[in-house]
Amino acid sequence: MPRINLAAIPRETGSGYPAPFDRAADGRVYRRLDGAGGITDFHVSHVELAEGAWSSQRHWHEGEDEFLVMLSGAATLIDDAGETALAAGDCVAFPKGDGNGHHLIGGAGGCVFVVWSRPETTTCHYPDIDLVLDGASGRYMRKDGTAY
Repeated sequence: MPRINLAAIPRETGSGYPAPFDRAADGRVYRRLDGAGGITDFHVSHVELAEGAWSSQRHWHEGEDEFLVMLSGAATLIDDAGETALAAGDCVAFPKGDGNGHHLIGGAGGCVFVVWSRPETTTCHYPDIDLVLDGASGRYMRKDGTAY
């Protein structure tokens, strides 16, 4: 298998969330590795979190499994069970449809490897805010169905 040169993959920052929900992930830097490696059945990202930066809004997916590996540094997992400290080597799994809203808050040197399934369409729920990602259209909506 060819080695992927991480430094050659463009760094992306922030998120696609509508304002004001986009600000929380401003300190997130990620690289999408699946495209660089020719992977088409699942997504793979390398994510760096500045201290205090959120990986995303707290969310859960109807149709996507997620798996995280803490590569270095530290982060705090926030989910329905509360707060869990994560350190290098820790792994976290979120099965599709489980309803456990989750995200990470970066600690010192936080770097995470994330793998998630690639269904055709899936709806993503954000339990703490008035936001839903509609799987059919790929658009962010309010919980009442109106568009942003």
